[in-house]
Amino acid sequence: MSEVVVVGPARRGLAGTVAVPGDKSIAHRALLLGALADGVSRVVGFPGGADTRSTLGAVRALGVRAEETADVVLVEGAGPELGERIRTTIDCGNSGTTMRLAAGLAAGAHGTVVLDGDASLRRRPMERVAEPLRRMGAEVATTDGRAPLTVRGGALGAIDWVLPVPSAQVKSAVLLAGLRARGTTRVREPHPSRDHTERLLPAFGVEVTREGEGVAVAGGQPLRAAEVMLPGDASSAAYFVVAALLVAGSELRLANVGVNPTRSGYLHVLRRMGATIDVVDVHEPAGEPRATLVVRASPLHATAIEAAEVPALIDELPVLAVAAALAEGTTTIAGAAELRVKESDRLAALEQLGRLGVGLSTTADGLVVRGSAGRPLHAGRIASLGDHRIAMAFAVAGLVADAGVEIVDPACAAVSFPGFFERLAALGATVERR
Repeated sequence: MSEVVVVGPARRGLAGTVAVPGDKSIAHRALLLGALADGVSRVVGFPGGADTRSTLGAVRALGVRAEETADVVLVEGAGPELGERIRTTIDCGNSGTTMRLAAGLAAGAHGTVVLDGDASLRRRPMERVAEPLRRMGAEVATTDGRAPLTVRGGALGAIDWVLPVPSAQVKSAVLLAGLRARGTTRVREPHPSRDHTERLLPAFGVEVTREGEGVAVAGGQPLRAAEVMLPGDASSAAYFVVAALLVAGSELRLANVGVNPTRSGYLHVLRRMGATIDVVDVHEPAGEPRATLVVRASPLHATAIEAAEVPALIDELPVLAVAAALAEGTTTIAGAAELRVKESDRLAALEQLGRLGVGLSTTADGLVVRGSAGRPLHAGRIASLGDHRIAMAFAVAGLVADAGVEIVDPACAAVSFPGFFERLAALGATVERR
């Protein structure tokens, strides 16, 4: 039988200081760039969730030595010879980032790499990354457009690629391949997606050119080892930010959280809804801004989230839907069709808010959420569908449900946030495992 966790109303306002895991988006990129660099790179604040462990396994499968001690990973890079003459299979687990970025890295080596994953990852679209890599000269075979992928790398030529859908993963895969291509590779996108790769490359000695709606890298630049100090993961922080806003009497401090402008869209939306969130002590090591967030309980009102905003808050939309469920008025979300091809169909998964008494309807690319104006949600039982963001979003809903929310298969939260439910309990939430 599946494990169940019941998250109920907090016994008091949530108070204290919360530390969240290191940013997993940056961790993926730091490991892969470290593998391609000369020398030993040091990644500090490694989050240790299942997704980033998949990337750690990927660099090892490519022949790189990577040692983990506490929250520090040392990566002994192979330089431009990474993956040469290798034949290997990489288990990407549930991590689309691992699969797509590793495909870009493998494309530039004369070897054969098979990229596979769990049942959920095998349902996700992979032609979007395979096509540009083929245009560069790699042989990439998908399985009916999905994983497993087989990448036979080789001599690559630069391309000028326009992304039909904003995707930081595809953009990063093309840029990683471009590092070993002849000429200058350019990637353009309709709306800006997260830019961690572009910010991190200069720390490894690579010159990056920003060109209006795009970014360019010249191939053949040598990468040198770097130390990367990870900020706290912005997406992980979002659950506690929304929790503090919804639970009366709360005041939380979240230290060292990433506030990269391409990841902080959720903060702008919540402030637009009336949230009290102070951003203090902003600093920017290695090109990545981070700060302390001070969050106080606030009554929220509805808003409209437009398509242009979605790339900067795509992973936070499930918990923003929970915030909208408690707000006054009707919130609309548009341009979020990408949620249908994540670890689950997240738009369909969020229909389970209806079990908690929320008036909600889905569209092809979004949601319409009729808020309760602060009235508690009903008790209910929901399925996580093996999706970490759905499990954690409904845990936040449990804090403001009159008799709590039962979450089936909550263990998936460890994909990005090991110890999430324990952290919630430490702040005063009622958390019971059954």
